[in-house]
Amino acid sequence: MPNLFVIGFDQPHKAEELRAKLQELQGKYVLDLQDMVVATKDEKGRVKLHQRGSPLTDSMVFPGFCGSLTALIFLNATTGAAGGALAAVGITQHFMKELAGTLIPGGSALFVLTGVPSPDRESVLKELSGIGGKILTTSISHSDEAKLQAALRAAS
Repeated sequence: MPNLFVIGFDQPHKAEELRAKLQELQGKYVLDLQDMVVATKDEKGRVKLHQRGSPLTDSMVFPGFCGSLTALIFLNATTGAAGGALAAVGITQHFMKELAGTLIPGGSALFVLTGVPSPDRESVLKELSGIGGKILTTSISHSDEAKLQAALRAAS
């Protein structure tokens, strides 16, 4: 079963930095990433979604994104249509409204959908140590969430 992680930051580029780090870990075959989406909140309070460098705003819909995490988040945020897959991993209309309110202007969040859990979780936690951020939601156990949050907040 896929796992969802949403990690929020007060800085606009921190979510992109974490995305790059996770892509590096995937390249080392340590993580099974299925999809990642960065959400940023500008100074006017507008939330934009970015997937692989292509920003999606609340005024754009592109064909071909039907199966992606970006499309699911976008559709959920604009129509309230929380599909079974999104609701199963914690992305509901209520969550999207909370996220928009939680992100400060100039803040960012990274949505990560993983596949098969890493057999070497300790190595992943070590690599993520000190990156910062706050876990906004996740579908992993509370004990694993606490370990991940501790690693993110650890002194680098």
